[in-house]
Amino acid sequence: MAESSDYVVVGAGLAGAATAWQLAVRGHQVTLLERDVPATHDGSSHGSARIFRYAYPDPFYTRAVLESKALWDRLAAETGTELITPFGAVDYGPRRQPGLLAGVLADAGIEHELLSADEARSRWPQIAFDTDVLWHPGAGVIDAETSVNAMVALAAHGGARVLTGWNLDRIERRADTAGAGFRLHSATGETIDAGNVVISAGGWLPRLLECLPLPAGFLAGLPELTVRQEQAFHFRYREDSGFSGSNWPTFIHKADDIQTYGLPGGRDADFAGQKVAEYNAGPRIPSAVQQTGVVDPANRARVVDYVRHCLPGLDPEPYAETTCLFTNTPNEDFLIDRADNLTIVSPCSGHGAKFAPLIGQWAADLATGEGPVPDRFRSATSSALSAQIGTP
Repeated sequence: MAESSDYVVVGAGLAGAATAWQLAVRGHQVTLLERDVPATHDGSSHGSARIFRYAYPDPFYTRAVLESKALWDRLAAETGTELITPFGAVDYGPRRQPGLLAGVLADAGIEHELLSADEARSRWPQIAFDTDVLWHPGAGVIDAETSVNAMVALAAHGGARVLTGWNLDRIERRADTAGAGFRLHSATGETIDAGNVVISAGGWLPRLLECLPLPAGFLAGLPELTVRQEQAFHFRYREDSGFSGSNWPTFIHKADDIQTYGLPGGRDADFAGQKVAEYNAGPRIPSAVQQTGVVDPANRARVVDYVRHCLPGLDPEPYAETTCLFTNTPNEDFLIDRADNLTIVSPCSGHGAKFAPLIGQWAADLATGEGPVPDRFRSATSSALSAQIGTP
């Protein structure tokens, strides 16, 4: 006889761990399944360096960061662990629209400054600014792996069962209506029954969607998910040139010909430099199953050339490099949707980490029917049905 659980969450990355935490602290019976280990190295939530920032051109997301930060603070307090290290952030470039971002932050009451390029260069001579610059000191760096483990620990403390090395192969709907609604099968033949399932599988989600017992109309209404194998490079601080390694903010630079971001690399690369990447520039792959972990030489060359010309405070030769999965929707909104007691969660498009505790709250609300999820994260079919029946 298969083991059973009221709620099974698949995937112990940031979103899955947050969902399991939220469900467990509400008193639900929860099992968290992970194909490898929490914050696995070949997923999207590994390592110690993800940007936390408030600056968005869309006020919705800025308000959501404020909500998420309250949950981050709660998580840090309950675990006694620093999860976000403050560094501040600079946003610049002709396509980044720092003036627009400043207006959004002003409306939200978030501390910030709008600086000229010369004013910014006087503060951070290690960066070659090309436009006005938005500075907001409340930004920082999330330790993703520590955050995942903190949420998994709180979920377990709340009674959740955590199973690692459990690689989901397929889910079938049980005809026995007296029992659990679903039976989950692992790649090695294990099974577990569940009344409700939450799938938060990152780059593995496109493949899993093919073997989930979801209505055809629901599947057809979901946004297209694309997976990219992104590349990031670590460059040493040039301390000998007079630039200070202790004075590096996170940055997002949107020039006409390239979009880049950077942040202090943390323990991923021995705290010795800045992590720099070209945004959404990695090769597309069908799903995480096809990732190679091999860095594209052309992408490396573009980023090295960018560092050489735009970041004079860094040695332009990378001393470490890595790959990471980005799962994207066409408009970079998240996907948090539900049909027939099966919830799909994909905090997509390279900007979901900062929202992890809030995404867990939204996903738990949707899975339990205890609260709504923003309509922009659900398909038009789901939103219309929710409006008709008055439930999430």
